Amino acid sequence: MAKTDHQGRPIVAVTGIGIVTSLGAGKEANWEALTAGKSGIKRITRFPNDHLNTTISGMVDYLPSSNSGAAALTYELAERAAEEALGQAGFADELDGPLFLAAPPVEIDWRDRIALYSQAREPNGIQTLLTVSRDSNDTDIFETTQFGTIADRLADRFGISGLPVTLSTACASGATAIQLGVEAIRRGEATRALAVGADGSATAEALIRFSLLSALSTSNDVPEKASKPFSKDRDGFVIAEGGAALVLESLESAEARGATILGVILGCGEKADDFHRTRSKPDGSPAIGAVRAALADAGLDETGIDYINAHGTSTPENDKMEHLSLSTVFGERIKQIPISSNKSMIGHTLSAAGAIEAAFSLLTMREGIIPPTINYDNPDPAIELDVVPNQSRKAEVKTVLSNSFGFGGQNTCLVMGRDAG
Repeated sequence: MAKTDHQGRPIVAVTGIGIVTSLGAGKEANWEALTAGKSGIKRITRFPNDHLNTTISGMVDYLPSSNSGAAALTYELAERAAEEALGQAGFADELDGPLFLAAPPVEIDWRDRIALYSQAREPNGIQTLLTVSRDSNDTDIFETTQFGTIADRLADRFGISGLPVTLSTACASGATAIQLGVEAIRRGEATRALAVGADGSATAEALIRFSLLSALSTSNDVPEKASKPFSKDRDGFVIAEGGAALVLESLESAEARGATILGVILGCGEKADDFHRTRSKPDGSPAIGAVRAALADAGLDETGIDYINAHGTSTPENDKMEHLSLSTVFGERIKQIPISSNKSMIGHTLSAAGAIEAAFSLLTMREGIIPPTINYDNPDPAIELDVVPNQSRKAEVKTVLSNSFGFGGQNTCLVMGRDAG
């Protein structure tokens, strides 16, 4: 079997996968629920939501850190996903390679804000507060609000030898982390890498901010029915939490040590969209460019994709633009390519979404089952797609295109294959 691709670069294999979402912890629990069309979206109980327009979320509320703040939960999601992936790959003790972590912007948690302010005293309250913050022996607050802290802790926890890199490219972050790992191996800078996407930031502030952008679903009455990608009555995405990790390795290295090849990353494509902070360019050219770039990087044309894991957020704007981009690239064939959105079940996991959906895409090829797009009860006649409605489907899938189109014009697409050849 060839060890290099059509451009003479090392083929990048996946030898470990880890997943944590609102559906459960671990690949098996997630895959069983996903293919059964089960929703992990439920009513929010973590904090008061009486005056919020949206009161539902795909929260991960079963972990020890679920009530400890966004930074703590993001770390635990990343740690659990990485532990599963590294264990499967055979690197439970340490990984000789870099770490690329997709994570949300870090903010000081409200518990810490209140704790700091409670230490201030009048009439010199501000000065006292600054002094307490500067001179305190408790460095937890400082460390947990640094963007690189989670990656540093993961590197220490798993013996990562390369530089830990933290990145945030909005909803494309998880896919970008994978892309960076692939590129490091292709350039010969590493034999293997760990790519992780994690996000535990379904906070009250996040709900308010996305609500102000009119991005969130307000279908609160039946939470599990709120996320309905590509449906005519879609009204916004459902914010969620989760994490996923992939162990990436040159095919040559993986085969030499007898590792199980779970799939290969064939191509990566990215394209920035400078049109608007949240809206896509009306002609869809950046998304079209990202898809075409990923296909070209993989050495494939529009006939080479068997299944598309859609970004599929359930917002009126995104689903329309994703359909435009795909129909432009694939033409009439797009009506025959199965395309489904995992977000119909797990919600939108933001920084983690691209990594989680890449992991599900790899499982789709390995298991020969395409997860459904649930809640597809009112088709949008303007979006003619085979969305694998409501029930999973058995199918032989050799190649997958996984799309990640983020706010701020961050577009990243991955092409994955079941086999290297």
